[in-house]
Amino acid sequence: MPKVLISDALSPAAVQIFKDRGIEVDVKVGLDKDELIKIIGDYDGLAIRSNTKVTPAVIDAAKKLKVVGRAGIGVDNVDLPAATAKGIIVMNTPFGNSITTAEHAIAMMMALARDIPQASASTHAGKWEKSKFMGVEVTAKTLGIIGCGNIGGIVADRALGLRMKVVAFDPFLTPERAADLGVEKVELDDLLARADFITLHTPMTPQTKNILNAANLAKTKKGVRIINCARGGLIVEADLKAAIESGHVAGAALDVFEVEPAKTNILFGMEQIIGTPHLGASTNEAQENVALQVAEQMSDYLLDGAITNSVNVPSISAEEAPKLTPFATLAQQLGSFAGQLTEEGIAEVTLEYEGDVAGMNTRVLTNAALTGLLKPQLEDVNTVSAPVIAKERGIQVSEVKREQRGAYETYIRLTVKTGQREKSVAGTVFSGGKPRLIQIKGVNMEASLGKHMLYVTNQDKPGFIGALGSILAKANINIANFNLGREEAGGNAICLVEVDVAVPAAVLAEIQALPHVVQAKALAF
Repeated sequence: MPKVLISDALSPAAVQIFKDRGIEVDVKVGLDKDELIKIIGDYDGLAIRSNTKVTPAVIDAAKKLKVVGRAGIGVDNVDLPAATAKGIIVMNTPFGNSITTAEHAIAMMMALARDIPQASASTHAGKWEKSKFMGVEVTAKTLGIIGCGNIGGIVADRALGLRMKVVAFDPFLTPERAADLGVEKVELDDLLARADFITLHTPMTPQTKNILNAANLAKTKKGVRIINCARGGLIVEADLKAAIESGHVAGAALDVFEVEPAKTNILFGMEQIIGTPHLGASTNEAQENVALQVAEQMSDYLLDGAITNSVNVPSISAEEAPKLTPFATLAQQLGSFAGQLTEEGIAEVTLEYEGDVAGMNTRVLTNAALTGLLKPQLEDVNTVSAPVIAKERGIQVSEVKREQRGAYETYIRLTVKTGQREKSVAGTVFSGGKPRLIQIKGVNMEASLGKHMLYVTNQDKPGFIGALGSILAKANINIANFNLGREEAGGNAICLVEVDVAVPAAVLAEIQALPHVVQAKALAF
């Protein structure tokens, strides 16, 4: 009988689901890290919220652990590389608390506009400072939404109902989706300059970390009010404090902080700051939804091998797994390859399946490709949420299947259209289940994808290979595999190099400066 540990507070109904499915369950809330490490070896499953930290030390001690289920969206408290390396499935519940979080953002905006918490505290103190708390209306004001995905879209809908004008910055938001939402898609600088209120609804990625820093806060309209119910690290707290003290920013309502639990913080004590203890998902409805969902998902996996809402492996049924797994890996690699090279909003994605793979469950493969494609910009994406996210952003996804065989017995081609550009990457699975790239942007080449890759496009001219090798050697970067392809002699060429370590930005700059180099980029898989 599988055994599950629930280490954070979940609805009693979730406990009953495990028991009804024949799974032994222990509820031990409030364990410190040493206590968790001491007992985790006895369990096949671990159900958590945000308090439990699943660190490498916990994972190393988890001798039997097969699945971690996060009742909620973010998995920042789980070390995904360590879990994946040990073969532990990590699941989340991506849509159970979207409405709740969006409503909290709207509530925080209204409280910020009218100084409601401060006025309430003053009234309780018997001061009756009616003239002190002069608020502002939200009607006819401009709300700037940074990150207009599922939650951001709900916030936009509610704000439009309040008769606000809504502008949104999101590289993945297409003009068509923006029109459907009734928002205006803008660049970040435009949003900062125009918005009376700014609310953040983006995951934490290298592109979004510290997105509201001193430089960007200086671009905002004087008197702007800021709401953050997403991730604490999106705002540089010291810069926000300085902007408020200078009078440039009127105030902020924060549900999240850089360090949580936030027992102390440089923003605490400021009259212009409204703070709540990460309550975005804290409603009875949301807690119940995510708890029931995670219990069902974990039970399905432990009893039947079904993988749902996994954030570190494709979702595949137990029957399909042996055949689909290598192709799902290939599809996700193709998507990741294209995603890391795409910096514009994506309009269309086409997956072509030829040969034996055309007769498989291509929906799983397409979802895996979309996961890889979207993940470089959106960390909280998996094979279940990826197609929903793509639809929200107006990305058209299509499949083409051809069962006849060509030069390869089977292959997958991914084509991405962004504005005026179109690029494709294709791959196959060799004997032994090994994925390989076979074509990039129409240039034929065979290459496997390692952990650290260097991608270079250039004009096919003498001396390039030697110059590239010299730069890598000077930086003490060892080449594991070197792959070349070209359209024709002297024409466009592609160089794909597997290296033992990540290529630093300074080395990339040297490569980019070489004669005839068009683009140089470090990729990670």
